[in-house]
Amino acid sequence: MRIILGSQSPRRRELMAGLDIPFECTVIDSSENYPPNLQGGDIPAYISREKAQAYLPQLKEDELLITADTIVWLEHQMLGKPKDEEDACRMLHLLSGKTHQVFTGVTFTQLNAKSDTIVDQTDVTFRPLSEEEIQHYIHTYRPLDKAGAYGVQEWIGYVGVESMNGSYFNVMGFPVERVYLYLKEHHLLPENKFYHSAFV
Repeated sequence: MRIILGSQSPRRRELMAGLDIPFECTVIDSSENYPPNLQGGDIPAYISREKAQAYLPQLKEDELLITADTIVWLEHQMLGKPKDEEDACRMLHLLSGKTHQVFTGVTFTQLNAKSDTIVDQTDVTFRPLSEEEIQHYIHTYRPLDKAGAYGVQEWIGYVGVESMNGSYFNVMGFPVERVYLYLKEHHLLPENKFYHSAFV
């Protein structure tokens, strides 16, 4: 079974490669819109399934497609990717001194089989952040491609994250332990063989 990661995220590609499982990458062009009644983890679950549907016409019988989406959820509000630096500043002020949830939905799709979707949740607490710290992070790291305007693996995670309950890698955008267990439980791992993937 060829494993295809449908993602343009360098972080997801890096994390998937860390599992030492052979895989290929492809970019999927799909809408990230979702029904307005969805809440929390249901949002990335829906979007990850939509990404899978967009790629389905190209999927072959010997392939497994993995698609994913991650959101930051704060007080019944989704924080997606910021539109600009001002929006990133707004988001980080909202997160400052509070606990929020990071949800990632991962969908596994094969032809002629029912697709499966898992959702992972991590609770993240930020200490109060100063205006100077927020501005330094935004101008130095430009987190405009990250949900909630932050990357936990960057400076803001080093100095701002007070506590975390759940998977660190989920906050990065890909719960690799859950992905590995799914592949293992469904007998999709190569027997006694592990490889580093070359990105394609």
